[in-house]
Amino acid sequence: MIPLSRSSTPLDRNVGDAELAARVAGREEAAIRLMMRRHNQTLFRTARGILRDDAEAEDAVQEAYIKAIGAIGSFRSDSKLGTWLVRIAANEALGRLRRVRRGAEVIRLESDAPVEAEPATETADPAPSPEAEAMQTEARRIVEGKIDALPDAFRAVFVLRAVEELSVEETAQALGIPEATVRTRLFRARAMLRESLARSMDQAIDSAFGFAGERCDRIVERVVARLQTHPPAGT
Repeated sequence: MIPLSRSSTPLDRNVGDAELAARVAGREEAAIRLMMRRHNQTLFRTARGILRDDAEAEDAVQEAYIKAIGAIGSFRSDSKLGTWLVRIAANEALGRLRRVRRGAEVIRLESDAPVEAEPATETADPAPSPEAEAMQTEARRIVEGKIDALPDAFRAVFVLRAVEELSVEETAQALGIPEATVRTRLFRARAMLRESLARSMDQAIDSAFGFAGERCDRIVERVVARLQTHPPAGT
C-alpha cells in the first residue's frame, strides 16, 4: 500500500482532469479528496439508480473509488475523468446486482422500440414558496419511487441521462452499450414513468378529499355533543 502524501504545490480547486488524475496517481491526499467531492453525487446517483438501496450504493461508490485510484494510471486525458469514474462505479454496482441475483443478466434488452426526439429542456420555474417546496418534496418522493420501480436497464440509463444529464455518448461509454440503445432505453423509461405517474394521479384524484374514518367520526361526535348540550330551537 502506498501511503497518502501531502504536496508542497497548492492544489487549484479548478484543476483540470489530466493534472488532477496525475496528482491522484501520486497519492496526494488533497487531490483524492477533491476528485471525490467533485464526482461524489454523480457516482452515488449512478450506483443508487442501479442498486435501489442507499447503503449498497454508498458501499459501491467507496469500492469504485478504491479501484479507480488503484487504476488511475490507465486514465487517458483525452476523455473526461467523470465519465471514466462513472463507468467504474456502474460496473461495481452492476456486479453487486448480478451477485445478488446469482448471475442474472441485468441490462439486456431488445431495442425494438421506435426512437423519438428528446423533448426540449423546460425553463426553470421561479423560486417556490414554502407550500410549493413541501409539494415538490412529496412529488420528488413519488418520482424517486417510480424511478426505483423501473427495470434495471431503463433505470440506469434514465438516471445518467435525465438526472445526471450526461450526454448520450457519455452514458453509452459509462454503461458499455451502443448510443442507439441509450436513446431507446431513455425513450422507454420516460414512457413507463409517464404511465406509472398517470396511474398514481388517477388513484390520488379518486381518493381526494376523503371523508371516511377519523374525520367522519370526529364530525359525528362533535355534532352529537353539541346537540346534547345545546339542543336546537323547537325540540
